[in-house]
Amino acid sequence: MPIDFTLTKEQRELQMSARSFARTVLSGVADATRHLATPAERFAATRPFYEQVVKAGFLRRMIPAPLGGEGTGVFDMAIVAEEFQSVDVNVSLTLFGSLLGLMPVMLAGSPAQQKTFIAPFLERAGAPLAAFAFSEPGGSANFASPVPGTGLRTAAHLDGEDWVITGAKQWVSSATGWDGNGADLICVVCRTDPAAAPDSAISVIAVPRPAGGIKGIALERAADLMGHRAHLTPRFRLEQVRAPRDNVLGGAGGGLQLVEMSFAGTAALVGVFGVALMRVAFDYALNFARSEHRGGAVPIIAPGGRLRAGRRQDGDRGGALSELEGLSRHGQQCARRLRTRAARQGVRLGNRGEGDHRPDARGRHRKLRPPMSARRSVAGCDGLSVVRRRQHGRAPPPIAYAPEESGLRSVDRVRCGLTVPSAASRKPRHIAFSFRWRWCGAVRISISVYCKGLFRLL
Repeated sequence: MPIDFTLTKEQRELQMSARSFARTVLSGVADATRHLATPAERFAATRPFYEQVVKAGFLRRMIPAPLGGEGTGVFDMAIVAEEFQSVDVNVSLTLFGSLLGLMPVMLAGSPAQQKTFIAPFLERAGAPLAAFAFSEPGGSANFASPVPGTGLRTAAHLDGEDWVITGAKQWVSSATGWDGNGADLICVVCRTDPAAAPDSAISVIAVPRPAGGIKGIALERAADLMGHRAHLTPRFRLEQVRAPRDNVLGGAGGGLQLVEMSFAGTAALVGVFGVALMRVAFDYALNFARSEHRGGAVPIIAPGGRLRAGRRQDGDRGGALSELEGLSRHGQQCARRLRTRAARQGVRLGNRGEGDHRPDARGRHRKLRPPMSARRSVAGCDGLSVVRRRQHGRAPPPIAYAPEESGLRSVDRVRCGLTVPSAASRKPRHIAFSFRWRWCGAVRISISVYCKGLFRLL
């Protein structure tokens, strides 16, 4: 089913609103935090920016409309995420980290729990934070591991009408709050029945912050990250932290499925973060090429420059050349090398391997090595596909074709890069498999696996 990514009028307005807000407000985060020494100080300095995010209603847009918010779907959240992340990765991650912290409540909370825990995040005031306390020191990839594995180590037991939680967590966005005494809401993943199987031993308990802070939260350290310089990802301890018995989300023992659903609901946004960073990287490279002269009279890409492609056959290289306009000499050299490298390596059907045998041919082939996909030339043969390659300007030795009696189906031969010529032209054709490795930039090994030996292995 095709996906239409065309934005509606409302989505386009949301995109422009988020872009304008990011450029006018979030662009100041770097200047406000770069001079501060510790992660906690830098995180505290982002509070005024986060308050403006809440005041502008972007936090409400993360919460679905049936729960009182203004959210209209993941697509709209992705629009906001891309625009925010392309300007600042710190405050935007604080915002979407709070969304992850609310996810267990939105997915499995009872109506009463949803009304109680989500209410502070619907106001366009303050700087409310939510956290999903899942990861633990030592790793949590196998949090559901049965005995003898340790699995999830944070534990909770009932003491009257309260759960008492003990353990340690880390990499939990904004978990210790602005002052180190806890976020407004922490959804703690813990083991509530140590004797039960993992699918019924793990629970998620909501721990709201009272007026004076959460008693028993002890901040050990805040990670000093390379990229998210002003975002808080602390390691902290839960020392006899108490929460009402009714604060279990989805019922006792239902935490395993709830954890998986909570991360699945926000995983797509992580991909959007990458899209935003790639967009920024592309813009940076483009601006660099337009502004850098590199010692010449004009930039690498002169203003108004364009690439006009005019194909012409080159019997020696079997490729297509282009005419360049508006590029400096350095730009023309780079573009010409990138464009013609694949043509030097590719050999079209009908070209028996005859190529450039001049003494400097191998040296030129080593100047630039694009990916394998760019070094292939694909053409049709009897309705199938053939991938053929020339090895450093030398004519490749012919090998036997794959006979139909070999037992491979046509589709398998295509996947392996093997085809059978038609009955009218039963001539051996060179079909080689080439795998290349570079070790320490010096050792280069080339291995060609031919059909005859391959069939013996099969």
